[in-house]
Amino acid sequence: MPLMLISACLVGIKCRYDGKSQCNKLACKLVQEGRAIPVCPEQLGGLSTPRVPCEIKGTDGKAVLQGLAKVVSKDGEDVTNSFVLGAMETLKLADLTGIKQAILKDNSPSCGSRMIHDGSFTGSKKPGMGVTAALLEGKGILILTERDL
Repeated sequence: MPLMLISACLVGIKCRYDGKSQCNKLACKLVQEGRAIPVCPEQLGGLSTPRVPCEIKGTDGKAVLQGLAKVVSKDGEDVTNSFVLGAMETLKLADLTGIKQAILKDNSPSCGSRMIHDGSFTGSKKPGMGVTAALLEGKGILILTERDL
Protein backbone atom coordinates (compact mmCIF):
# COMPACT_ATOMS: atom_id res chain seq x y z
CA MET A 1 0.00 0.00 0.00
CA PRO A 2 1.44 3.42 -0.96
CA LEU A 3 2.05 6.18 1.56
CA MET A 4 -0.97 8.43 2.22
CA LEU A 5 -2.02 11.48 4.22
CA ILE A 6 -4.52 11.05 7.04
CA SER A 7 -6.41 13.59 9.14
CA ALA A 8 -4.49 13.90 12.40
CA CYS A 9 -7.69 13.85 14.46
CA LEU A 10 -8.36 10.32 13.18
CA VAL A 11 -5.17 9.04 14.80
CA GLY A 12 -5.79 10.43 18.26
CA ILE A 13 -4.13 13.83 17.90
CA LYS A 14 -6.27 16.35 19.75
CA CYS A 15 -6.42 18.95 16.98
CA ARG A 16 -10.16 19.31 16.31
CA TYR A 17 -11.82 22.67 16.88
CA ASP A 18 -13.02 21.41 20.29
CA GLY A 19 -9.58 20.18 21.35
CA LYS A 20 -10.59 16.54 20.93
CA SER A 21 -9.83 13.76 18.46
CA GLN A 22 -11.91 11.22 16.55
CA CYS A 23 -9.56 8.28 17.02
CA ASN A 24 -10.03 5.42 14.57
CA LYS A 25 -8.12 2.17 15.29
CA LEU A 26 -7.52 1.38 11.62
CA ALA A 27 -6.24 4.90 10.97
CA CYS A 28 -3.85 4.59 13.93
CA LYS A 29 -2.60 1.28 12.57
CA LEU A 30 -1.77 2.89 9.21
CA VAL A 31 0.41 5.49 10.95
CA GLN A 32 2.03 2.92 13.26
CA GLU A 33 2.95 0.83 10.20
CA GLY A 34 4.49 3.87 8.48
CA ARG A 35 1.88 3.88 5.72
CA ALA A 36 0.27 7.24 6.57
CA ILE A 37 1.37 10.71 7.64
CA PRO A 38 -1.00 12.58 9.97
CA VAL A 39 -1.85 16.16 9.02
CA CYS A 40 -4.17 18.88 10.36
CA PRO A 41 -4.70 21.55 7.69
CA GLU A 42 -6.34 23.94 10.14
CA GLN A 43 -3.30 23.91 12.40
CA LEU A 44 -1.01 24.21 9.36
CA GLY A 45 -3.02 27.30 8.44
CA GLY A 46 -2.18 28.86 11.80
CA LEU A 47 -5.43 28.26 13.68
CA SER A 48 -5.26 27.41 17.36
CA THR A 49 -6.62 24.36 19.14
CA PRO A 50 -9.18 24.61 20.53
CA ARG A 51 -10.80 27.19 18.25
CA VAL A 52 -14.22 28.63 17.52
CA PRO A 53 -16.14 26.29 15.16
CA CYS A 54 -15.92 27.29 11.50
CA GLU A 55 -18.14 26.56 8.51
CA ILE A 56 -18.17 27.43 4.83
CA LYS A 57 -20.58 30.22 3.86
CA GLY A 58 -21.50 29.55 0.27
CA THR A 59 -21.35 26.29 -1.61
CA ASP A 60 -18.17 24.44 -0.59
CA GLY A 61 -14.38 24.33 -0.58
CA LYS A 62 -14.15 24.45 -4.36
CA ALA A 63 -15.93 27.81 -4.29
CA VAL A 64 -13.64 29.00 -1.47
CA LEU A 65 -10.59 28.23 -3.63
CA GLN A 66 -12.18 30.21 -6.49
CA GLY A 67 -12.85 33.18 -4.21
CA LEU A 68 -16.63 32.66 -4.43
CA ALA A 69 -17.26 31.55 -0.83
CA LYS A 70 -15.74 32.16 2.60
CA VAL A 71 -14.96 30.21 5.74
CA VAL A 72 -16.23 31.98 8.83
CA SER A 73 -16.12 31.22 12.52
CA LYS A 74 -19.26 30.97 14.61
CA ASP A 75 -18.47 34.42 16.02
CA GLY A 76 -18.33 35.91 12.50
CA GLU A 77 -14.57 36.10 11.88
CA ASP A 78 -13.48 35.49 8.27
CA VAL A 79 -10.87 32.70 8.51
CA THR A 80 -10.75 31.92 4.79
CA ASN A 81 -7.05 32.76 4.46
CA SER A 82 -6.11 30.32 7.24
CA PHE A 83 -8.09 27.52 5.60
CA VAL A 84 -6.56 28.17 2.17
CA LEU A 85 -3.04 28.38 3.66
CA GLY A 86 -3.57 25.08 5.51
CA ALA A 87 -4.78 23.43 2.30
CA MET A 88 -1.74 24.70 0.39
CA GLU A 89 0.66 23.48 3.09
CA THR A 90 -1.03 20.07 3.05
CA LEU A 91 -0.63 19.94 -0.73
CA LYS A 92 3.09 20.79 -0.35
CA LEU A 93 3.48 17.83 2.00
CA ALA A 94 1.74 15.56 -0.51
CA ASP A 95 3.95 16.85 -3.33
CA LEU A 96 7.16 16.42 -1.30
CA THR A 97 6.32 12.81 -0.46
CA GLY A 98 4.69 11.80 -3.73
CA ILE A 99 1.42 11.01 -1.97
CA LYS A 100 -1.56 10.33 -4.23
CA GLN A 101 -4.17 9.33 -1.63
CA ALA A 102 -5.59 10.83 1.56
CA ILE A 103 -8.04 9.69 4.22
CA LEU A 104 -9.72 12.81 5.53
CA LYS A 105 -12.32 13.46 8.24
CA ASP A 106 -15.70 13.98 6.63
CA ASN A 107 -17.96 16.90 7.66
CA SER A 108 -14.95 19.17 8.27
CA PRO A 109 -14.68 22.57 6.52
CA SER A 110 -11.11 21.52 5.66
CA CYS A 111 -11.19 17.77 5.22
CA GLY A 112 -14.80 16.93 4.36
CA SER A 113 -14.94 15.15 1.02
CA ARG A 114 -18.58 14.11 0.81
CA MET A 115 -20.40 16.15 3.43
CA ILE A 116 -19.77 19.48 5.16
CA HIS A 117 -21.76 21.59 7.59
CA ASP A 118 -24.14 23.92 5.77
CA GLY A 119 -22.88 27.23 7.16
CA SER A 120 -25.79 27.78 9.56
CA PHE A 121 -23.99 26.52 12.70
CA THR A 122 -27.05 24.39 13.51
CA GLY A 123 -25.44 21.00 12.91
CA SER A 124 -27.11 20.64 9.51
CA LYS A 125 -25.00 19.19 6.73
CA LYS A 126 -24.96 19.29 2.95
CA PRO A 127 -23.08 17.50 0.19
CA GLY A 128 -19.77 19.17 -0.58
CA MET A 129 -16.04 19.27 -0.02
CA GLY A 130 -13.91 21.14 2.47
CA VAL A 131 -11.12 23.44 1.32
CA THR A 132 -8.23 20.98 1.68
CA ALA A 133 -10.16 18.06 0.19
CA ALA A 134 -11.11 20.20 -2.82
CA LEU A 135 -7.54 21.37 -3.40
CA LEU A 136 -6.05 17.88 -3.10
CA GLU A 137 -8.71 16.32 -5.33
CA GLY A 138 -8.15 19.06 -7.91
CA LYS A 139 -4.47 18.03 -8.01
CA GLY A 140 -5.34 14.39 -8.67
CA ILE A 141 -5.11 13.03 -5.13
CA LEU A 142 -7.72 10.39 -4.29
CA ILE A 143 -9.75 11.47 -1.27
CA LEU A 144 -11.31 8.88 1.04
CA THR A 145 -13.14 9.30 4.35
CA GLU A 146 -12.85 7.46 7.65
CA ARG A 147 -15.88 5.42 6.53
CA ASP A 148 -13.76 3.95 3.74
CA LEU A 149 -11.48 2.33 6.32
